[in-house]
Amino acid sequence: MATEQELSDFLQSVEKRAFKRSLYHVRDEEAALDIVQDSMLKLAEHYGDKPVNELPMLFQRILSNCTLDWFRRQKTRKALFSNLSDFEGAHDDDADFDLLEAYAGPQNEESVESAEDEVRRAQILHEIEGEIAALPARQREAFLMRYWEEMDVTETAAAMGCSESSVKQHCFRAVQKLSKALKAKGITP
Repeated sequence: MATEQELSDFLQSVEKRAFKRSLYHVRDEEAALDIVQDSMLKLAEHYGDKPVNELPMLFQRILSNCTLDWFRRQKTRKALFSNLSDFEGAHDDDADFDLLEAYAGPQNEESVESAEDEVRRAQILHEIEGEIAALPARQREAFLMRYWEEMDVTETAAAMGCSESSVKQHCFRAVQKLSKALKAKGITP
C-alpha cells in the first residue's frame, strides 16, 4: 500500500507530463489544469491505498477518462449554448471588435530564428497536430501513450483496458496513417 509520501512523490513525478498530455488534447491551459487536478484528486481519493507500482496505470486510465468527460461536457455545452460574448472586446462601446488587434502575441520572447522559419515550423506542427487529431480515438490514444508519454506496451494496454496486441496494432496503424498523410503533404523526417 502506498504511503502519503509515496503518493505525493508519484503525483509530483507525473504532474508536468500529464499537463502536457491534457493540453495537447484539449488545447486549453485552464481546462488541462482542471483535468489533471481532477485526475489527481480521483486517484488519491479512490486509489490512494493501492500499491505504488499500480499507480501509473491507474492514473493514466483516470486521466484518459477525465479528458473524455471534458470533451463530452464541451459537446453538450456547445450544443446548448452559444457564447458570442467570447468574441467581444473587454469594453464593448459599440465598436467593432478585431481579434487580430486583441491578440498581442507572445511577450518578451527573443527569437533566434527568422520569421519565415518560425512560420514554416508552426505550419508543419499544425499539420502534424491535425493529422494526429484526425486519427481514430483508440489509435490516437495508443499513439500518444506510447510515443508522447513513453509508456511501454504493457503499461499502455493496462491504461487503455485492452490487450498488448491491440496496442501494437493501434500504434502500427497510427504510424502508417501519419506517415502516409505527412508524406502526401511533403513533410518528411
